[in-house]
Amino acid sequence: MSYVVSARKYRPARFDEVVGQQHVSQTLKKALQTDHLAHAFLFCGPRGVGKTTCARILAKVLNCQNVTADAEPCGTCDSCKAFAGNASFNIMELDAASNNSVDHIRTLVEQVRFQPQQGKYKVFIIDEVHMLSQAAFNAFLKTLEEPPPYAIFILATTEKHKIIPTILSRCQIFDFKRIQIKDIVGHLEKICKEEGIAAEQEALHIIAQKADGALRDALSIFDRIVSFSGKNITYEDVIGSLNVLDYDYYFRFTDALLTSDLQQVLLIFDEITRNGFEGDLFNIGLAEHLRNLLVCKDKETLRLLEVSDSLKKRYHQQAAVAPSSFILTALNLANDCDINYKMARDKHLHVQMSLIKMCFSGIAVSQSAVISPQSAVATGATSGQPAVAEKKKADLNAPAEKVTDKAVIAEAPEVLEEKTNGAAAPAIEKRYPIPEEEALVEAAPLKVEEPPVEPMSKPDGSLGQKGGHPDYVEPKPTGRPSIRQSKNSNLPKLQSLDSLHAEVEEAEENKGNQIAKLTQADLEETWKAYIETSTKDSVKTMLKGAEISIKAEGEEVTVVVGSALAESTIRQERSLMDHLRKSLNAPMLAMKIKLDPSRSNAAPAKPKKLTDSEKYWRMKTINPLVDEVRKRFDLKLDT
Repeated sequence: MSYVVSARKYRPARFDEVVGQQHVSQTLKKALQTDHLAHAFLFCGPRGVGKTTCARILAKVLNCQNVTADAEPCGTCDSCKAFAGNASFNIMELDAASNNSVDHIRTLVEQVRFQPQQGKYKVFIIDEVHMLSQAAFNAFLKTLEEPPPYAIFILATTEKHKIIPTILSRCQIFDFKRIQIKDIVGHLEKICKEEGIAAEQEALHIIAQKADGALRDALSIFDRIVSFSGKNITYEDVIGSLNVLDYDYYFRFTDALLTSDLQQVLLIFDEITRNGFEGDLFNIGLAEHLRNLLVCKDKETLRLLEVSDSLKKRYHQQAAVAPSSFILTALNLANDCDINYKMARDKHLHVQMSLIKMCFSGIAVSQSAVISPQSAVATGATSGQPAVAEKKKADLNAPAEKVTDKAVIAEAPEVLEEKTNGAAAPAIEKRYPIPEEEALVEAAPLKVEEPPVEPMSKPDGSLGQKGGHPDYVEPKPTGRPSIRQSKNSNLPKLQSLDSLHAEVEEAEENKGNQIAKLTQADLEETWKAYIETSTKDSVKTMLKGAEISIKAEGEEVTVVVGSALAESTIRQERSLMDHLRKSLNAPMLAMKIKLDPSRSNAAPAKPKKLTDSEKYWRMKTINPLVDEVRKRFDLKLDT
């Protein structure tokens, strides 16, 4: 069979032919030209980006007899021909995935001892070196650190983090990067030109995107597409063969979302699922489409869009009519859908709910930008900020007018406009003149729990009796309740300064009375009551054995226990403090536990039982003559 796959047929034979790894090829060429070549290299990077290819080219250049001026192999000498025919004895390739034992590495080390018969160097290429065992790495360390002058090791791996640090420190490391989409497309165009294949630009972009930065994968996909479509590669053939969703679906879907056409949104999604695409795949593709629209909003980020030129125009046209707020909201919904997709029982319905939210997100955003007059007044009242930017002095002699719903609705835009421009006082403020004392109460910096008073608030009746203006006229009720007469209004009511002072003094007095009521007798009685209600015998025992006392301030209870177990038990009794605070009416009461070992009721430790030998030595310590008696009568201890 004479057919050769494109990955092997178009494998680079020179450094200049390597795609997307110029930083590696240029460094190696400079090292060859200046003769600053390391004895060990480590090539790291994803699959299919050219690690083994660069290793083979480097080995070919090292033994080439006629190296060019730009450090490239000649391809005509005996060494280059032997390498091309896989007949070179100076270059050895080892697959560490299948030869990962210590015996394989020892065999490799034995071969290092023999000098090359032809050429200058003996090159050892070890692919997937991270698959070696720990013993194999240890057997390889000494040879890798001090190899013969004619031996060069080139290691290649896709998982650098699995290699032990002692190996990394002995190698010159080169990091290979993923190949850009435009570089893959350019390489595929060259192959199409040499093979006489007509290919659409969008089709090659889809192949490059599907390869995920690996040129070898892109060439494999390219061979599959050629086998399917022959000498004419179209966009439809590629998306049909690779099971990729067409861009046109996303453009149509986004247009339906922008117009809030729910019927069209659901029909397009149903068509996509009938074509065999899962909901999560469509959701991820839609999120990427929305991201591309957001990228098109700015000329600086337009280069991040990795699509064909014709597709860039469509993105630019749709991005011009899609608001950024809508795109961000839809992106957030798509992200939430992707996160919760695995946990959803009905996945189809889960995606549909997310799409329905996207469909009406534009309406929600547009409505949130328009603030109604009632909400503007309520917002200003509840947030403690004035409803208008500028206040005029109230006209005390102006008569109050009737306020109807129509008047409020008609003049509400003036309130918003005056809030923005700060030109004049609002019309509503003229209908309800505010006495000067009320304005003073509003500005007084009192630290009370009442919300700040607004000029739009309704005056209280008590204020009119104590400090209100005698000319104040209560507005007559109309057929429908106005803003001030609404029962559900959240506007705070005005209080007099005397009543506020009275409330603060009463709160301070109550606080002092509560603290003064706490006594030792009350504490002990409450403590005993909790012991009686407790259902745990261990807790009862610990609480009965504790000594309690209260400070003079009445804010802290001190509990003295005799063991760490009792301390831990009382700390874990969460309901104890709640009971004390509630029964003693002391919400700020705190508890401090002290450990006093002298209060422990633990039984004394039993004396250790002594052996016969220990008894004798203790007797000897007390009376040394015991040993003389043993010696005189020639006695021995029973063991």
